[in-house]
Amino acid sequence: MPSPREPDAAQDPRTTVLPTVALSTPALSTPALSTPALSTPALSMPALSMPALSMPALPTAVPAALFSPTVPLRPAPARPPGRALVDPADPARRTVPPRLPAPAGSLRGALESLTRPIAVVRGRRRQPMLVALLPAHDEQDTLPGAIAGLRGQTTPPDRIVVISDNSTDATPSIGRDLGVEVVETVDNSDKKAGALNQVLARLLPTLEEDDVVLVQDADSLLDPHFLEAALFYLRRGYGGVGGVFRGGPGGGFVGHLQRNEYARYARDVNRLNGKCLVITGTAALFKVGMLRQVVEARLDGRLPAGDGRGGVYDTTVLTEDNELTFALLHLGHRIISPVQCTLTTEVMESWRDLWKQRLRWKRGAVENCLQYGMTRVTWRYWGRQLFTMLGCLVSTAYLGTLLWAAVSGSLHIHPFWLAVSVVFIVERVVTVRYRGWRQMLLAATMYELVLDYFLQACHVKAYWDSLTRKTKRWN
Repeated sequence: MPSPREPDAAQDPRTTVLPTVALSTPALSTPALSTPALSTPALSMPALSMPALSMPALPTAVPAALFSPTVPLRPAPARPPGRALVDPADPARRTVPPRLPAPAGSLRGALESLTRPIAVVRGRRRQPMLVALLPAHDEQDTLPGAIAGLRGQTTPPDRIVVISDNSTDATPSIGRDLGVEVVETVDNSDKKAGALNQVLARLLPTLEEDDVVLVQDADSLLDPHFLEAALFYLRRGYGGVGGVFRGGPGGGFVGHLQRNEYARYARDVNRLNGKCLVITGTAALFKVGMLRQVVEARLDGRLPAGDGRGGVYDTTVLTEDNELTFALLHLGHRIISPVQCTLTTEVMESWRDLWKQRLRWKRGAVENCLQYGMTRVTWRYWGRQLFTMLGCLVSTAYLGTLLWAAVSGSLHIHPFWLAVSVVFIVERVVTVRYRGWRQMLLAATMYELVLDYFLQACHVKAYWDSLTRKTKRWN
């Protein structure tokens, strides 16, 4: 559930119809697309037997690009012939040809004798398992694309589990036909959070501390390097890794405005080197050990108890991903949305659907702040809420005075406000440059003020609903 909305709200776009993609994954069989810096030890083990003299041949610029949070991953140079073979009948299976023994007394033989014990130890070391969870409610149209995107990753998950939550369409049968695990929820009335808690309660006891769980919306499509890059950041000690999203096609004018909005959000995250305030619900990775810490903290009172059953997700809130972000930060973990972790997510196709989505996001963000109070973590979020409220007041005053001046005939151009308007126009043009020069020219007309005032109205309604304690509705 993403958004260039204030990062304190949970993102949850819902409606692009992603095309069904073929399940064969040529990317997995292309050695040039593998990224050595992020590959698993099992795949890179044969390289341990290579002589040290061959290492300088690798370009030195590749590691620097991979380790920079602001530079997208680049394909590795093609490997020399004979290093790895791909079985044409099964492109996902790689085989390594046998290597001829080194001549006696050669340098290669001496190096192999030194590195052989290390290679044996690394070969026996258990590799972390990656489990992908796809909560889905009536997602028969988008589910095949989401699964194909996971299978097309440069580092694909070991297991894909579709969580069919009260689906009334063919979502469960499509998942089974595509060869993935399907779990159907039982008596769940807590939407996405409740569905995930049901599965995680059964899954976490079967996994190790360093195993990884991906939670991805079934209407999102990951770019091929997403998981590879996210695992890299988890190994660097981050508690949660989220994605930087684009808006999918469709939705007419409303969808167009959302795609611009998401492009601005991506630009902001990129400029901050992946620093973000919220791990969005579109796609996020967590280590199993960290999720267990959240469960324990809910039970022993260090975190809000939620429904009291000790679930990973709090089912009593409207924005479960925003609340989980608060939980991670209060437990001392870091979060990041790297520029390499990109994906496409659906946009709302009508103003009505967009209103429901944003009202839930805005109210959820406000109530998450009230839930945790003023802490060393939440003071920034409280500051954003205050800034948003002031923005709503200023906009109301500005429109009111403009209307009064037009009615009374006293409307005239003031140099100061004209200069402010020019600065604002330049900001709108520059911040949408990720979408190309055509969209930049359109942004100069300021037509996007329609969306700005629409979102401010959502804010005001969310504050009012929170103050009056109106009954919460997830959607």
